Amino acid sequence: MKLARTTLFLSLAALLCHGAHAADAPSQTTRLSKVEVEASAPDEAEPVNANPWGAIPLKSTPASVSVIGREQIDERHIRSLSELAREDAAMGDNYAPVGYYQNLIIRGFPLDLGTGYRLNGLTIAGEQILAFEDKARVEILKGPAALRAGAMEPGGTVNFVSKRPEEVRTLTLGTDSHGSRLAALDAGTWLTPTLGIRANLGWEDIHSHVEHADGRRNFYALALDWRLSDRTVLEVDSSYHASAQRSVSGYQLLGGSVLPEDASATRMLGYQPWQEPVRVHTANTSLRLRHALTDTWRLGLAGGHSRSVIDDSVAFAYGCYYQPTCWTGEVPGNTFAPDGGYDIYDYRNPDDTRSGDEVRASLDGRFATGALRHDLSLGVGVFRREIERHLHVNDYVGSGNIHDPQVPVFAPSPEETGPRVRRLASWQRSVFALDRVELGERWQVIVGARRVELDERAWSKRGKLERDARIQHTLPQVATLWTPADPVTLYASYSEGVSLGHEAPFWTSNEGDLLGPRLARQIEAGVKFGRGSDIDFSAALFHIRQPWQHAEPDASEAGYTFVERGSENHLGLELSANVRMGEYLRLIASGSLIRARGEGADNTAYEGHQLTNVPRARAALHLDYTVPALPALSLTAGARHAARNPATPDGLVHAPAWTVFDAGLRYGTRWGERDLVWRLSVDNLSNRFYWRDVGSSQGDSYLFPGAPRLARLSVTIDL
Repeated sequence: MKLARTTLFLSLAALLCHGAHAADAPSQTTRLSKVEVEASAPDEAEPVNANPWGAIPLKSTPASVSVIGREQIDERHIRSLSELAREDAAMGDNYAPVGYYQNLIIRGFPLDLGTGYRLNGLTIAGEQILAFEDKARVEILKGPAALRAGAMEPGGTVNFVSKRPEEVRTLTLGTDSHGSRLAALDAGTWLTPTLGIRANLGWEDIHSHVEHADGRRNFYALALDWRLSDRTVLEVDSSYHASAQRSVSGYQLLGGSVLPEDASATRMLGYQPWQEPVRVHTANTSLRLRHALTDTWRLGLAGGHSRSVIDDSVAFAYGCYYQPTCWTGEVPGNTFAPDGGYDIYDYRNPDDTRSGDEVRASLDGRFATGALRHDLSLGVGVFRREIERHLHVNDYVGSGNIHDPQVPVFAPSPEETGPRVRRLASWQRSVFALDRVELGERWQVIVGARRVELDERAWSKRGKLERDARIQHTLPQVATLWTPADPVTLYASYSEGVSLGHEAPFWTSNEGDLLGPRLARQIEAGVKFGRGSDIDFSAALFHIRQPWQHAEPDASEAGYTFVERGSENHLGLELSANVRMGEYLRLIASGSLIRARGEGADNTAYEGHQLTNVPRARAALHLDYTVPALPALSLTAGARHAARNPATPDGLVHAPAWTVFDAGLRYGTRWGERDLVWRLSVDNLSNRFYWRDVGSSQGDSYLFPGAPRLARLSVTIDL
């Protein structure tokens, strides 16, 4: 790792020195002009790298896709997945603690940490704290993406796209109302007409809104573009991210049925002075080769490696098994006690390692058969994922109460972690084919399929083989697109996906049992309207159906058994708009309505209720107004809304609906010969308390408050 950092700094020095003479290199200027010409036309959106329907513009994609660009990331000061979730109404948090790796929910389905996140189209470990300094944009594909990703949860995927080499040298400095400090350097150039380089460095001293949860992080990223010939391009990306911050425990329902009334967004439940920060070290590397065999056929080769090492250490607030009010069994032990009491556990799991390697080859070409024009894509892929963990410590050390002015201090557990063992070994091999057929000028038909073969073994912490799964599925997807007029596209699609079954939680009668794989089916219909950069509107109606795996109440001694019974049905409508309203005002808005229920299980307690952590409605709105009398100044305003959120599967407890307002400004000026851009954002203007997340982890449900009012200020200096 030291060698990698040294190489990065030397490369950065080289490009900074080279950049000082860039304007004097005419051959380089010619090369840069050529790159601009090869970019997509102004009225065409950039192709989505992780798009299972092919590398095509968004308006020709028969799916709901949103792209969060670099400007949007900068304006909103997005620095975490939870903050990213605010930008699209189809997304939400699903167990996203402060100081820990976070997860998202799309269309009511939590993403699979093993396959739901991608970098430049290649799978990365979801168990990492993602940095945004080197990201050009984030692509959110909603719905099954099996043709591209293979076995995965049906909600969708999130793909992060790295910045590419260009002439840029900027320094961003930032702070916030809690005293955090940020420095980020973005530097790139073309060292020769055929070799480009770009480096992004980031450092942040984090002062959290939660007490005792301050932290720090360092980030290094390097991107290379090498034009080996007129027909061949090699892209290389490598990054390293190190963070350290105490993890914040979530609240739980009191007695399993009451929302905590005196909850605080700034308190750390269970805090102990000996509690160590959670340290996460992540490395992601990828290579992508594109070679034009002919004018109409292209070969693509890609490979990536992702590794995340988590040194987990937390004084964890959980349950009430050691509380007198829970001893009778009338109150579930995996929730807080009715009086607000909770147990505190010393949890330690160092060197928790998640790694993955992916290799993919594809052949894309265009040809005609009579009057039909075909865009054909063929490919093969292999993906390996491993998890290695120690036999962790998870010992009860004492009890606290949410009403305590100060958390009592207890001695840590004397236990030590055990040996490091392999917990998961997974191989996924696949072949895929996709044919996009143009039927005249107005109609297109897309037919594709992916054959997935998944071998996965999972072991318990004691080394017992718990899962030996072998899955073989052919997953089809078909779509029809009709363009009645140039700005309008209507589409209908059908796709299938497969995902592994869940494990029964420890508090069920069949603790540790692993249920079988689930086959998801989706139908979607939508309309897209786009006219240059002035207006982009889309609407999508979808229905996703898959087997329902859940803890069902019964007469067993545990009171619950984890079963697969009935089906989980998600029916929803998504709307999005990006509209320039006149010369000075731009509006970005999205909305989501969803009915997510488990049906057909003959379970009177859960039947007919909205699934937990899936609000029936979400909305996000952002306005950007350039002041006519002062064009360098832009004012921003935004609002986020979520309907009441089910916190229990029987529909008896809901987190209240909430609406949060944001504001900000952007001002461009000059300091001597340098351009400066100042950005100020204020989130949660009214300082409202709300529950942003009532998601679950390993079968247990948690409640996480939204952040209180936060002001952020940054300045970007053109060096």
